[in-house]
Amino acid sequence: MWIAEKKLVLGAALQMADRGLVVGTMGNISMRITTADGRKLVAITPSSRYCDLLEPKDIVVVDFDGKRIEGKLKPSVETMLHLAIYRARQQVNAVVHAHPVFSSVVAVAGITIPPILDDQVVCLGGEIKIAEYAPSGSQAMVRNVVSALGSGNAVLMAHHGALAVGNDLRDAITNCELLEKTAKVYVYALAIGKVNSLPGNTRVT
Repeated sequence: MWIAEKKLVLGAALQMADRGLVVGTMGNISMRITTADGRKLVAITPSSRYCDLLEPKDIVVVDFDGKRIEGKLKPSVETMLHLAIYRARQQVNAVVHAHPVFSSVVAVAGITIPPILDDQVVCLGGEIKIAEYAPSGSQAMVRNVVSALGSGNAVLMAHHGALAVGNDLRDAITNCELLEKTAKVYVYALAIGKVNSLPGNTRVT
């Protein structure tokens, strides 16, 4: 079942790898599924698997308790994080967790990215906050990331990587790429020695 949704998740995972947002088996991606009878489910990539070796049937479907509904492989270790975001953000239908280089640089430095670019403000919600470090898959990590993400569309994860959300998979991947672009600009601006944030009264439309 849900073959169309599984194909979309696998296709997005392949895009994420092709665009250099992850290395090896790292990262994970999911989308929200609402069945005809109103049941809430999530299709998510399996744990510790190279996405280019996966088939649509390998994408795992879980319910909002994290129980595996379909698929033989173990779902991502970050499954509970994805579910927590879907619970907190009803309009979010896709979540991407990746390890792009410049976002990871800023995450290791442990600093937020102020609103410096128009598209950052429009698409990501402004300042990019950083979630305090906690081990992968832990409840502490879930709490930290959901709190730091807030109502925004992207967040940095200390000593770990980045996460982006969207209305659909394409939107979430685009936001992840935009986060990486913003982080790259920020790192270069810091290297030059001066960062100018957008004026507080700037309205971006």
